[in-house]
Amino acid sequence: MEIAIIAHDGMKAEMVQFLNEQKSVLLQKNIELISTGTTGAKAEKAGFKVTKFLSGPYGGDAQIASRVAEGKCNMVLFFRDPHEKHPHEPDITMLLRLCDVHNVPLATNPATAELLMKAI
Repeated sequence: MEIAIIAHDGMKAEMVQFLNEQKSVLLQKNIELISTGTTGAKAEKAGFKVTKFLSGPYGGDAQIASRVAEGKCNMVLFFRDPHEKHPHEPDITMLLRLCDVHNVPLATNPATAELLMKAI
């Protein structure tokens, strides 16, 4: 199973904390993590194996959206920071829309991500 992890700058620490809390599930279920560049680098620093794409503002969100459209990505955990403006908002919107179009589970906050992880 392939899960994409993405976190805006203000949420990267929460993403790493979440991954640490879910470490046993990730290992037990043999989950492959993919990520935008900066989030992936933070996850790697915490000891996780991650396939990194470009940083979100440089096309990473679009690259992950492509994997959703191709049926390669099975779940997206995107910890969004609702208090900040994001110059790549059109790419973010495209990713969220493609998750809906292709019926791919999507969490935009830690509480929902936890529920999705319990379901796998």
